[in-house]
Formats: sequence, C-alpha cells, structure tokens
Amino acid sequence: MEVAELARTHDFTVAAAESLTGGKIAVQFSAAPDSSAWFAGAVVSYQSAVKHRALGVPEGPVISEDAAIAMASGAARLLGADAVVAVTGSGGPGEQEGNPPGTAWLAAAVRGQVRTALHHFEGDPVEVLARTQVAALRLLHRTMHDTLHDIDARGDQR
Repeated sequence: MEVAELARTHDFTVAAAESLTGGKIAVQFSAAPDSSAWFAGAVVSYQSAVKHRALGVPEGPVISEDAAIAMASGAARLLGADAVVAVTGSGGPGEQEGNPPGTAWLAAAVRGQVRTALHHFEGDPVEVLARTQVAALRLLHRTMHDTLHDIDARGDQR
C-alpha cells in the first residue's frame, strides 16, 4: 500500500475518521506491513451524534465538506496523528440529508495541509463504499506526497 510506504519512509503517523466506509480504511491500514509503527488508529463515527461528541463536528449537516474537515481535525487531535483521512457520505439505497446515494465527502489533513474532494459514485451501497475507500486512500496518498514535496521545495529555497 502506497500510504504505508510513505508513512514508514517519512515518519508519518496515520489515522482515519470514518463514517460512510464503516472501518474499511482502518482494516486496510491495520493489515499493511509494519502498521503498528505508523497507524495510530481510527474513529468510526457512524451516527451524527458521535461525530459531534467525539470528533468536534459542528451541529448541522454531517454530509458536507465542513464535516469531513472537522472529522479529520478531530481524529488528528484525538489520536495524535499528522496524516488523517476522513470520509462521510450517503451510501444508499436512499438519500440522506438531501444528498443522493453515492455522495461522498473526503478530507485529508497532512501536517497542516488540508484537501477535500466530493464524489458521486454509482452503484449499490457495497460498490459505493468500495469506490469511496479507493478515492479516500488516493486523496491521502496524494496529500502526503505533495506535503513532502512542498517541504522539500521550501527547504531548497533557504
């Protein structure tokens, strides 16, 4: 797994804040080589009240960019991680908070850099969760990679 390689090589502590994916990302992290050295843990906050209490998500819609960012920040604080991916959305089969099935908000927070992505995946709930998981891991990897590049570039300018 590419996230594991970056984490091991560049001393990242990685965590996840999951809702839509229900722990699938944490399972992948924990199954990766040497995960005990870099994987801090995960918070699976399926109910809105848990997102508010445990992760500091503000009251209001939990399928939103703001909620995904708050989930990532809350997990980073709670778990002491410097690279966090967060996932919230509507897997289906019906809509939730006015969002159609397949809506997924993702956030990656890596050493002060935050990126978000909104996806609308087709398929049944199992397919939506699988596609969301892949997209979340890609977003985290890309953000980790770019953060390292930005640090190198700043170092070269000094």
